[in-house]
Amino acid sequence: MTTRLVIADDQASIRIGFRRIFEAQPDMRVVAEADNGIDALKAVHALAPDVLLADVRMPGMDGLELTRKVVESAPSVRVVVVTTFDLDDYVLTALREGACGFLLKRSRSGVLVEAVRAAAAGDSMISPEVTTRLLSRLRAPRKHVRRPTAPLTAREEEIARLVADGMTNSDIGAELFISAGTVKTHLANLQRKLAVGNRVGIAAWVWESGLMREL
Repeated sequence: MTTRLVIADDQASIRIGFRRIFEAQPDMRVVAEADNGIDALKAVHALAPDVLLADVRMPGMDGLELTRKVVESAPSVRVVVVTTFDLDDYVLTALREGACGFLLKRSRSGVLVEAVRAAAAGDSMISPEVTTRLLSRLRAPRKHVRRPTAPLTAREEEIARLVADGMTNSDIGAELFISAGTVKTHLANLQRKLAVGNRVGIAAWVWESGLMREL
């Protein structure tokens, strides 16, 4: 199944770079580009892509407002916000408006591709650098952390720590010498046991539970 994308960024060089990354993947196709938020919204309505990759700062309509309008008017389209600016306010606003991903433009191509695949699959992904910084603020374990519905295996704890450390699925697979499919299976089990919806929820649980400080 091919994932159809719209790329919205006011810099032509960024759009060209993203197009090359995604169209090098056998399961992805860029169906439109836009250099402003207004045209991006029109493309979404006209083409109904699977994923919209939206820059934060664009003329006419910024990526955060664009995210809100897409979520309201085309909820089947998954929005991944990208930016040069590593600001917490952008992250929180983007997620509040309904984005299912937040990435820095300097992210490795593999992270960009993995984020789009996660979005298309209904999952969420935040740039590992951003995730690690935000969640590492939870230095003191909370007294009342939701307990897993079933005990975590040693492997699941190991993978949960790596997720909290900002690793992507491919990074985890390489670190543990396991396949990407095996990593996904463990993540699905972790989400079920921790009653969270995505890898960000897993990472938050790890930091809040104090698991990172048990190393």
